[in-house]
Amino acid sequence: MGVGAGRLYLAVAAGGVRRYATYRVATAAGVFTNTVFGIILVHTYLALWDQRPQLGGYDQAEAVTYVWLGQALLSSLAIGGGGFEDELMDRIRTGDVAIDLYRPADLQLFWLAGDLGRAVFQLVARGVLPFLFGALVFEAALPSDAGTWAAFAVAVALGMLVSFGIRYLVALTAFWLMDGSGVAQLSWLLCFFCSGMLLPLNVFPGALGEIVRALPWSSLLQAPADVLLGQGDIWQTFAFQATWAVVLLAVGRLVQSAATRRVVVQGG
Repeated sequence: MGVGAGRLYLAVAAGGVRRYATYRVATAAGVFTNTVFGIILVHTYLALWDQRPQLGGYDQAEAVTYVWLGQALLSSLAIGGGGFEDELMDRIRTGDVAIDLYRPADLQLFWLAGDLGRAVFQLVARGVLPFLFGALVFEAALPSDAGTWAAFAVAVALGMLVSFGIRYLVALTAFWLMDGSGVAQLSWLLCFFCSGMLLPLNVFPGALGEIVRALPWSSLLQAPADVLLGQGDIWQTFAFQATWAVVLLAVGRLVQSAATRRVVVQGG
């Protein structure tokens, strides 16, 4: 990728930031909602950990940290939806994607750049305040060394790539289904369950726990949480996330190539 192309995708990413920055009321409402749900989940977790201390290898402070980490990453990693996929599926359904294919930009990289801009904005504007609130109001387990925080940032960045890879494949199903809303809803449910948003994946017993931890969705929340809370080997976590990111982006490239050969422009 040349310098000109790099500048193009940086501009697209910056445009993603500016686009979501215009929704100030929605962002404020999201901060409030995430904080309220975080409080509810914290008290639920505390009741559960009162009965089962060290559940999943976490003490209560680590469990509380996990809750607020989930609220911080929920919108950024589009665990509950709200990313680019609905827009792309709509453009495929209407045939407007044909216009996108004539742009002097790669389709996958174009949407990736825009989604990374959205993710960074959501992390800073909607994720930081609930996390800080939780850390100040409740007893949390936060690392004191800068190295752990830097590693956590890398894990979050890799999680963004994995999240995009999953949702890009979901969006591309619209080339065949024309209405991919059912697939999107199924993906949303799988993401909520398999990312660890409901409960840490370390809590899941036996074979079920091994399966969900091996799936790509665990890269979104469980992997960054492992890094921040000092669970497992950092480099193995990075390798796991990076492998899934490469696989998903490569499969997305192959599916995109097959899909664009059958573009059907509808509605004019």
